[in-house]
Amino acid sequence: MSFYRDLSDKPALQAWNTAPHAPYEHLTVTPLAPTIGARVTGLDLGAPLSEPALAELRRAVHEHLVLALPGRGLTPDDHKRLGRYFGHLHSHLLGASRVIAGGTYDPEVLSWRTGAESRFTAGDAWHADVSCDEHPILVSALRVTKLPAVGGGDTAFANMYLAYDTLSDRLKALLAGLTAIHDGGHAWTHGYGSAPQAGHDFPVAEHPVVARHPYTGRPYLYVNPAFTTHIVQLPRPESDALLGFLARHVERSLALQVRVHWEPDMVLLWDNWAAQHHAVWDYFPFERWGERVSAVPDFRPLAA
Repeated sequence: MSFYRDLSDKPALQAWNTAPHAPYEHLTVTPLAPTIGARVTGLDLGAPLSEPALAELRRAVHEHLVLALPGRGLTPDDHKRLGRYFGHLHSHLLGASRVIAGGTYDPEVLSWRTGAESRFTAGDAWHADVSCDEHPILVSALRVTKLPAVGGGDTAFANMYLAYDTLSDRLKALLAGLTAIHDGGHAWTHGYGSAPQAGHDFPVAEHPVVARHPYTGRPYLYVNPAFTTHIVQLPRPESDALLGFLARHVERSLALQVRVHWEPDMVLLWDNWAAQHHAVWDYFPFERWGERVSAVPDFRPLAA
């Protein structure tokens, strides 16, 4: 029997794929896949955006969840201006440790270089960026500054609205009202072997398992294997089993995903609440470099 028929996903996919969207007048939006992702052209990210164009860009992020935009050689200031359209810029606790010797540290830019000497690459697991923060990142803007010579290095994204919608009604009823712990140490110490700076601890936060997006009003699944350790209201064995199922649900549901192939000077912009992503490390021993800015909204997010 089909896994998807068991979870009654066809009505959810039909509702998503046939939902009407208002036309765009200031940018061109071309879907990358039916359920998530779009390519956006018609914007000059090297200059401030007009208010009508910015309003459409914000709407496109929340409608399509991940946008691929031609960057045309953005400067660091251009990159940061793009992030600030969505809130104040986030400073990552591991940012200083990612600076290459001789480089300049900017707390608002998270950079990395993955190559033959790397023990890991950032984001090589399904996750939402820094979900351990009390006020998590809403939108991230990523550019890859060096692509692997052999190709590869794609980034996969999953639609967490549909990850929730394709669950059975009984499981949705079980998840209602549950909260989960998201722990930075789980991701960065156990995952990367990184320690916090002296006198500091990695953040730990409690968030609803199913949150409701303030811009769309839609519920989405907000747990991920990188940061989420346990569900507060359940015994650990039940929590582990449920979180394991939800992680596999996202991993195996290819109909909810898109895999974005990087191009030179491209910028990826995504909704970090209603989408998860996974950086594909298939290019070893070749190098991939990148820089990310991320925006935190000026209001309390993640209401149940």
